[in-house]
Amino acid sequence: MDRKWYNRSESVLTGRRPGMNFQQLSNWQYWTSLFSSPWTIVINLIDILIVTYILYHFTKAIAGTKIMILVRGVLVFILAQILSNMIGLTTISWLINQIITYGVIAAVVIFSPEIRTGLERLGRATDFFSNAPISAEEQMVRAFVKSVEYMSPRKIGALVAVQRVRTLQEYISTGIPLDAKISAELLVNIFIPNTPLHDGAVIIREDRIAVTSAYLPLTEDTGISKEFGTRHRAAIGLSEVSDALTFVVSEETGGISITYNGVFKHDLTLGEFESELRRILLPASEKKQSLKERLLGGLKHEKK
Repeated sequence: MDRKWYNRSESVLTGRRPGMNFQQLSNWQYWTSLFSSPWTIVINLIDILIVTYILYHFTKAIAGTKIMILVRGVLVFILAQILSNMIGLTTISWLINQIITYGVIAAVVIFSPEIRTGLERLGRATDFFSNAPISAEEQMVRAFVKSVEYMSPRKIGALVAVQRVRTLQEYISTGIPLDAKISAELLVNIFIPNTPLHDGAVIIREDRIAVTSAYLPLTEDTGISKEFGTRHRAAIGLSEVSDALTFVVSEETGGISITYNGVFKHDLTLGEFESELRRILLPASEKKQSLKERLLGGLKHEKK
């Protein structure tokens, strides 16, 4: 009975509780036990490599967030705990141990939004396990789809041309220079009615918005239905004289149309529109990959 009371008191005074391993870090026998046999060395090296890999990606994920500040604070406390154990500062070691123990609960409450965001990212397996960077073409497609998804139901008219191999300098010179990074939000704001830049076409060159309010050539084909307005005729006209990809959102119906190499497709669904963009703009090698391919691809990318 006395022995049990003594162990419990020692636990309170020294912070030595079952499962707590900070004291082991300052114990030389603990480190020698890690290398007691070749098999133990291999197992421990594998363990260290796995933990290092997880910590590396965890650090990348939380870089620049509030959680990173918390992690730095925890590291300071852990170092202080190790030093106090090595020197023999029992009281300080016990206090730091209590702070670390109950600080975890406080951290969960304070940083619950960041933790929720991290768990959501973890749930998106395709994004979490993919280490390969998103290509400029993929980012452009996503921006186009997101902007059209917003503009189409609201019947916000839009006309966007993407320069391919043949130059569109003749038409770029008629617009207002912008030279901005492509984003869905910027495209939507450009085409909001009654704003200075909403008339004319946006021309994309080298994955950037080169100009707005540009004039495009109108088609001379008289067989086009009268339900299609000036934007549609300009899109068809440009596809007749260049290899540019052009898409239109009708301000009358909200319909989505796309032209490429003289082919005019109209009344597309959002899914069909995205499929056409990917077929034309994305290289053949950038097809959707399985989780296994993404994992292997990410590892290969890091080794380069």
